[in-house]
Amino acid sequence: MSQSTQRRSETADSAASNDGDTREHPAGEQLPGPDGLPVLGETLSFLSADIEYGTELQSYGDVVGFEALGRQFVAVYDPEVVQEILVERDDEFCKGEFERQLGDLLAPDGLVFTEGEQWARDRRLLQPAFTPGRIRSFGDTMVARAAATVDGWDDGAVVDLRSECSRLTLDILTRTLLDLELDGERGRVVREVVDAIGDRTSGFASVLPDWLPTPTNRRFERRMNAMDDLLETLVAARRTANGDGHDDLLSTMLDAEYPDGSTMSAETVRDQLFTFLFAGHETTALGLTYALWLVAGDETVRADLDAELDSVCGASDPGFGDIPALELTGAVVDEALRLYPPAYAIYREPVGETTLGGYTVPDDSTVMLAAYQIHRDERWWDAPAEFRPRRWLAGDDDRPEYAYFPFGGGPRHCIGMRFARMELQLALATVLQRVRFERVTETLTPDAKTTLDSGPVEMRVERRDR
Repeated sequence: MSQSTQRRSETADSAASNDGDTREHPAGEQLPGPDGLPVLGETLSFLSADIEYGTELQSYGDVVGFEALGRQFVAVYDPEVVQEILVERDDEFCKGEFERQLGDLLAPDGLVFTEGEQWARDRRLLQPAFTPGRIRSFGDTMVARAAATVDGWDDGAVVDLRSECSRLTLDILTRTLLDLELDGERGRVVREVVDAIGDRTSGFASVLPDWLPTPTNRRFERRMNAMDDLLETLVAARRTANGDGHDDLLSTMLDAEYPDGSTMSAETVRDQLFTFLFAGHETTALGLTYALWLVAGDETVRADLDAELDSVCGASDPGFGDIPALELTGAVVDEALRLYPPAYAIYREPVGETTLGGYTVPDDSTVMLAAYQIHRDERWWDAPAEFRPRRWLAGDDDRPEYAYFPFGGGPRHCIGMRFARMELQLALATVLQRVRFERVTETLTPDAKTTLDSGPVEMRVERRDR
């Protein structure tokens, strides 16, 4: 058992010991919600990995209580309450036990899972790697890698966009933020651990004990061990190359000092590197997959995109300077993330008993901010289930700010938000310049795993004259 595996095991063992009515309700009134089954509550429905379960809960109101997994959940569908939790009252909420259990399994000291002063000082230490100027310098690499990916597809070939986009975004992430090149085998290790995490942490597999030798558990442990070996190799190689001119996120993790002169521990470096390799490419891969699939199903949008690309870029590849003019391309990204937000729900826990929407919420509740449902709520969006990128160009912003929050919000918004948005817009433009797609996968049935997993998305490639 590797040291990282042992640490995961130890921390996991430690952690184990209405109809749209937005009116205020008297504090102390019981939260509306389903009664559920005796003992089990809503556990079976909650573990179904069906994104539409959250939509069923929304029928009870904007703040809904339900029991599952032996704990109280509170689902939030009101953008104003979301803003309270993430922004105005963020100090009254923390990640909580539900999130910590996932963190203990993957990367307890990673930026996504830490709290308080540890999170704040790590965020400050890592922030310089995400300055606007540095991100801007990555544009050419993003375009070049997207072009190389597309150039590997034969005319008429059927490709799985989900897999292809995962390879592409991992390649971009490692070459830019980490100044690494992961060859075929090492890249495969990262992509396989993503699949294993999704299987291990979703549905009924998520409640099974680690020691139970199920195929899912064995595959998860095997792939996590391979990932740990890879991380140790990458860190050791960078330490050996110390002073060779690296100026990137990995070197920041290894060399940058906290105000007291200390540096990140080996465990924290491992967890931060794991977090960025996992979250930093997976969510962007899904966003790009959904955007390309949506465009392939709408000939009008596709024609308008072709006209925009021809007008702005001509026969040249897009660049950072073209982003402001690629308005419809950016709107497609926004609309794809609205319809299919990879981070489909955000979880928080109140640090003490509190009120939300006028209802009393116990301090041991897990609060679920339902991004997927809020993004599709007809109160905030016309024809919410339809793919309408031009809604983002109409200047119609008469809706609450947190009717749309694919990157979270408040102090803990995604540190890589600017990086991901630029990558999505430039990669989308680069791919669409070169090819058109015909849907082979006609219907998407996303699974609510660690992210909103699209599953395989097969498309037929047609080369496009530029």
